[in-house]
Amino acid sequence: MSDEPSPGPLPQALPAELTARVPQLLEAMRSVGSGLELHSTLDRICETAAALTDARYAAIGVVDEDGRGLADFVFHGVDEATARRIGRLPDGHRGLLGALIRDPEPVRLADLTTDPRSCGFPEHHPPMRGFLGVPIRVQGEVFGNLYLTEKHGGEPFNDYDLNMVRVLATEAGIAIGNARLYEAAKQRERWIDGSVAVTTALLSGGDADDALEVVAEQARRLSGSAAGIVLLPADEGGLEIAAVAADQPSGALGTVVPPESKVVTELLDGQAVFMDDAAADPRMITGLACGYGPTMLLPLHSDGRVLGALVTPRARGERPFTETERTLAIQFASQAALALMMADAQRDRERLAVYEDRDRIARDLHDLVIQRLFATGMMLESAQRRSVVPEVRKGVGQAVDELDVTIQEIRTAIFALQQGPAEAPAGLRTRVLREINTAAVPLGFKPSHRFVGPVDALVGDLTGKNLIAALREALSNAFRHAGASRIAVVVDATATLPDGRKGVRLTVADDGVGIPEGGRRSGLKNLKRRAESLGGDSRHGPGLGEDGGGTTVVWEAPLE
Repeated sequence: MSDEPSPGPLPQALPAELTARVPQLLEAMRSVGSGLELHSTLDRICETAAALTDARYAAIGVVDEDGRGLADFVFHGVDEATARRIGRLPDGHRGLLGALIRDPEPVRLADLTTDPRSCGFPEHHPPMRGFLGVPIRVQGEVFGNLYLTEKHGGEPFNDYDLNMVRVLATEAGIAIGNARLYEAAKQRERWIDGSVAVTTALLSGGDADDALEVVAEQARRLSGSAAGIVLLPADEGGLEIAAVAADQPSGALGTVVPPESKVVTELLDGQAVFMDDAAADPRMITGLACGYGPTMLLPLHSDGRVLGALVTPRARGERPFTETERTLAIQFASQAALALMMADAQRDRERLAVYEDRDRIARDLHDLVIQRLFATGMMLESAQRRSVVPEVRKGVGQAVDELDVTIQEIRTAIFALQQGPAEAPAGLRTRVLREINTAAVPLGFKPSHRFVGPVDALVGDLTGKNLIAALREALSNAFRHAGASRIAVVVDATATLPDGRKGVRLTVADDGVGIPEGGRRSGLKNLKRRAESLGGDSRHGPGLGEDGGGTTVVWEAPLE
């Protein structure tokens, strides 16, 4: 006998069918692992699994965070026209797909229509019999299920199909895990970039309303919502909508959510509120939530202070916000709140510097200019008395009268310069006059003005507030860009808007250089946006100068 050890049993040869399909399996695994974008990875897995098993249809049902239904459903083999006729995608709450979510184990059926777990197909759905379902796990957790139906030739799926799909599902889990990490990193990068854009806008020293628009627009874009809404504390309590970013113009600007709302109470306490269906949530006591589904309501909270709230609603029927999206949105809201606080502090410093400068100008006007004008007037009156020529006496008298008017206008400007914001009177007429008198100092002349109708009685607070902002913008544009020597302001509370509604119309006309071709129009856009938020409009045309030189800005809104 030989002392050599006897060899062990020889490995059995792989079945011929499996051996022939190994290269195909390896190619399928290579294909599944290429690429990092999540949705395209899911598409690729479906297509690869169908080719590997010779199946007509393939799909992946992505299980939602609660593990009770499907958050997404990616399919292969059904054309777009058929998919539109079928309508809504399966939600995984019932039927065979629901059973696989509750019990994520491989399932192979020769005829799924005879299985007691099946609940049938919706109208226009293509017929399916042979079925193979395998769970896809990512880092040990079930991500979803891979479904295959209708093997070409009508044959049932066999053991080889099941084994290869299992291997493919394992590789798919790795690929999906990588894609999810990549998606999460890209998503965080987008939210960080959005936070930087908001901080830059708030600290750039521009208009506060424009900065809030940036917050709303960035929140809408980053969260994939139908709208972005910023609310600030209202004077009478509750929260007032201060900025809205949406595809369609919104009339919600200025709407106040009352303090008795439970949502307002939670937000002002610094708590985030999440809703799966805002339109049906009993906490929403206003009509603002109509048409909205999943919604995030986030406090703008920083350093123990709640400055307001940020709302990002999606349309009804859209997918709910994921835990990651909620976390990133809360961080974004905190960053926006911090930027708002810094911007407020910056504006306070600038406002204090302006008030100090205004006090200095007022003192100089009173102590120097008025005294000199008064002395000049007395000299002219003395010269008038000594003159024997009637024409000279008349001309000097007119000059003295003009000096008296000028002194009165300067005193009005001094009064406007010395008034603080808390002293601003409530009447719209008085506020318009104050803006005109304030603008007269940098302009070097006082714009003319005219009121038509009972302005104070007809124009409501919200419209009046926006009209004053529009007037300030128009006068600022005339001072900075027009080089005008004459400006006329008209406030008409008896205007009729193009659609027949009663409204108020503000007209600011000048004889300056006009609007250059290709010049900046940010001020005009601001005016138009303000008017449209109230259901009105803004436009511009020829001015007061010769041959229509200069610019006329018309801003109008309906009466409240």
